[in-house]
Amino acid sequence: MNTTTAPAETLSAMAAPPIAANDESARRARLLPRLKALARPFVLLPAAWLLLLVVCALAAPLVAPYDPFHPDLKHRLEAPSALYWLGTDDLGRDTLSRLVFGARTALLASLESVAIGAALGIGIGLAAGYLGGWLDRIAMRLADVMQSIPAVLLALALIGVFGKGLTNAMLAVGLIFSVSFMRITRAVVLAERERLYVDAARVLGLGPFAIMLRQVLPNVAGPLVVQGSIALGTALLIEAMLSFLGVGADSTQVSWGAMLETARQFQSEQPFLPVLPGVAITLTVLSFNLLGDALRDSLLPGGPRVARRAAAVPAAPRFEAAADAEPLPADTLLRVSHLTVRLQGPQGEAELLSDVSLHLRRGEVLGLVGESGCGKSITAAAVIGLLPPAARVAAGSVRLGHTELVGMKESLARQVRGRRIGMVFQDAAAALSPVHTVGRQLVDAVRAHSALDAKQARARAVALLEMVGVPDAERRLDDYPHQFSGGMAQRVVIAGALACEPELLIADEPTTALDVTIQAQVLDLLMDLRQRLGMSILLITHDLGVVADACDRVAVMYAGQMVETGPVREVLAHPRHPYTAALLAAMPRSGAGTALATIPGRVPPAWAWPAGCRFHPRCPHAVEACAAAPVALAGGVRCIRVEALAAQQAEARVLP
Repeated sequence: MNTTTAPAETLSAMAAPPIAANDESARRARLLPRLKALARPFVLLPAAWLLLLVVCALAAPLVAPYDPFHPDLKHRLEAPSALYWLGTDDLGRDTLSRLVFGARTALLASLESVAIGAALGIGIGLAAGYLGGWLDRIAMRLADVMQSIPAVLLALALIGVFGKGLTNAMLAVGLIFSVSFMRITRAVVLAERERLYVDAARVLGLGPFAIMLRQVLPNVAGPLVVQGSIALGTALLIEAMLSFLGVGADSTQVSWGAMLETARQFQSEQPFLPVLPGVAITLTVLSFNLLGDALRDSLLPGGPRVARRAAAVPAAPRFEAAADAEPLPADTLLRVSHLTVRLQGPQGEAELLSDVSLHLRRGEVLGLVGESGCGKSITAAAVIGLLPPAARVAAGSVRLGHTELVGMKESLARQVRGRRIGMVFQDAAAALSPVHTVGRQLVDAVRAHSALDAKQARARAVALLEMVGVPDAERRLDDYPHQFSGGMAQRVVIAGALACEPELLIADEPTTALDVTIQAQVLDLLMDLRQRLGMSILLITHDLGVVADACDRVAVMYAGQMVETGPVREVLAHPRHPYTAALLAAMPRSGAGTALATIPGRVPPAWAWPAGCRFHPRCPHAVEACAAAPVALAGGVRCIRVEALAAQQAEARVLP
């Protein structure tokens, strides 16, 4: 049985398409959504403008109708006419021709400065982030010094040292850009160097230089490309400003900034003169920025593109209670009906949850079990309204009492979270802010849903810590999370979840990172709080032993579907679905020499759910009909062979 993948890692894995290096159709499927993201008016129009500038820059002598440096005083400061389409400047030079040649200067200056900044910044940031040590400390101190000086003053100072001229000006701008490139590169490399593929490269014997260039750099290229595209627009602005001040382009070059300076002097005589270079600068900078946004949306996972798409999706259709096959108990607190959750990834939509239904009565403990990747944590996230931006509820209903949670406005959802629903995460260290005391975090949770003042909220926080068994609660309020052991930190997380005495507590594998003794203490605490507060608990776990001890009912999930539900004693004593039986068989048992049973294969990713019964590729009892059509949940089990398997089990019990 494969239970090693954490839920957060599982979601990330679901979002990433499988690698198929030799599969042309898979490669096209991955590229198509990105091409569609780039084929939008706010992308195509800036791209067309920049393409026009590139053509003008490369073919300026052919495109420009006149020599941009040839004066004609007889036609100075003329308005647009048939002879001079965009008029002339103070020396009678054609404005259109100067704009065309100015595009060459603008693009050349931008590319020079960004190339210098990227080469220096990415190189230093890559080495500093990967190697660390004294190189990292020196690089960061130099970056701090350079960023403490205003960019314009630094550019002017560097120009004063190197001398005037476009090349020297762009060298100065490139040095300024190198700091931002270095910081971004270092930040992403610090996270990337901890990934397993880097360790694998080390195992293969690759040296640091090869790992940095061939392994790490390609994986961090996305944010660097985005930064470069945005820096191009900034470089153009700086070049225009320096030329406007007279320290950028010289007299042998045409610059839009220099054209603005000339237009400023003669604006009273020809008001149209400053409009054209100003519009050219504005459109070009805006185009670079819009393309930078588009690159970010297509290259960076989970960017604003996903958020915009999720926001554009209409609210999921609400499921009507009358369509339920079986009436639910009158004291039902939580009802999840036919819930379907889809995830938008580079390869298209994947269905994380399919037609999930469950209910939880008041004061009841429901265990949700299954291997990693089956959808347990996604179910909890859908209930509490904390799905990631790439995921959305496509169908179904989630009701807490008489309150529909699907499609609820965020302002109303915040009132439900904490006040009516609490959640305990599996990693207490990640669930607590490391820079705030636990008292501050508990007080914030209390005051978010009550009218208590600071003193009263602190007293409530002390009572919460005492309730969950934290000794010396008054003093420990001023401690930071790192000063708590794993078990005590988990108690603090539980205290925060109970701050407003919610009706429902979702415990997402609350004992995963704890040793056996502490696990038992935390579970006993949850059961005690359930009795004292009368709340319901949705307990997500891999441990069927915990389910047997703590839960009233159990729901078994596989591949985004409920495959079996029922009372704990009934399901564990007589499992009807082959997957439930396989999970029970894989549980460790006492007795030496007994081989531990395993489930062959692994849970498939969300984009590759099998047709028909999703467990049939791993099921020893599967027949051809299992793969023919989707299987519905009927009578608490999702299996077309449930009666035949039950008969076989009964016969096996009868035989000696």
